[in-house]
Amino acid sequence: MRKTTRVVAPAAAGLLALSCLTACANDAAGSSSGGNGKGQHVKIMVGGLDKVIYLPAMLTQRLGYFDAEGLNVELLSEPAGVQAETALVSGQVQGAVGFYDHTLDLQVKGKDIESVVQFSHAPGEVEVVSGKAAGDITSPKDFKGKKLGVTGLGSSTDFLTKYLAVQNGVDVGEFTPVAVGAGPTFVSALQQGSIDAGMTTDPTVATILDKKAGRILLDMRTPEGAQAALGGPYPSSSLYMQTDWVNGHKDTVQKLVNALVKTLKWMSTHSASEIAAKMPADYSQGDKTLYAEAIKSTLPMFTKDGVMPVNGPETVEKVLKAFNPNVKNAEVDLSRTYTTEFVKKATG
Repeated sequence: MRKTTRVVAPAAAGLLALSCLTACANDAAGSSSGGNGKGQHVKIMVGGLDKVIYLPAMLTQRLGYFDAEGLNVELLSEPAGVQAETALVSGQVQGAVGFYDHTLDLQVKGKDIESVVQFSHAPGEVEVVSGKAAGDITSPKDFKGKKLGVTGLGSSTDFLTKYLAVQNGVDVGEFTPVAVGAGPTFVSALQQGSIDAGMTTDPTVATILDKKAGRILLDMRTPEGAQAALGGPYPSSSLYMQTDWVNGHKDTVQKLVNALVKTLKWMSTHSASEIAAKMPADYSQGDKTLYAEAIKSTLPMFTKDGVMPVNGPETVEKVLKAFNPNVKNAEVDLSRTYTTEFVKKATG
């Protein structure tokens, strides 16, 4: 079988991904047969292929590590992690690259999903304030009555925004979350006053600062930033899959994890400029220097081995329980939300 990786360009990712999901649902189910995993066709939906927080997915493809494992990986893209989650739960893809917190949220909804490799130990998220609102918002205590941008309602940026508000005495009903996506749509919303502040990632953050469209209020791109804002390590971007599928296709999952862990190790020994040079040219949006700076700012969030950080799941549970009534009133079995079985073999 010829090994190919189909990549949906970021600009048209949403529409193309949705049409492909509809047309390819049966094919996705048919491609998840058993066997030794060689040549296995796996579809992975990413909550924004061009976001630096999810960079390992595309970088693994660009480095040829999926091919080296004998995998035929098809990367698809959606604007927000919550949409990647939806594609996974509906069975239209076999894996999703998004925030680990979705595994807890889904468990209380009766869905068994688990992270199989953890890309990060910090959110990689930044709360930015528009220039116009800079004098009115100096901390999350000032969120009351404001319009706050998130990638999508029910997304991890939505979760974290609600947590920051609640922890600072602002009820979730006292501000307005606005779904503005990322990239140009986020920047435009900030410039036009559609939002007063918002949570986003690089390269959007780098663009905002370059255009002087806003300033940083909270920076969670480093473990130290996560500790300060959230009280502990915060595992975010990961590859998560339906537990039943993982158990039925362990050889294939091992190959996926092998490839991704190899990429994380590669990232830890190469500069931001070297990483940027491996990525698709259009991801830099015409400014290679700015794109490399965006990667450099976000690199501290990534793990070197794909292993879940100690106490990370507990921090995520604490965050969700602070504002999510479904999680707050439920018993979450954290041991079912992730597995280290595959990363231990990949790093051993």
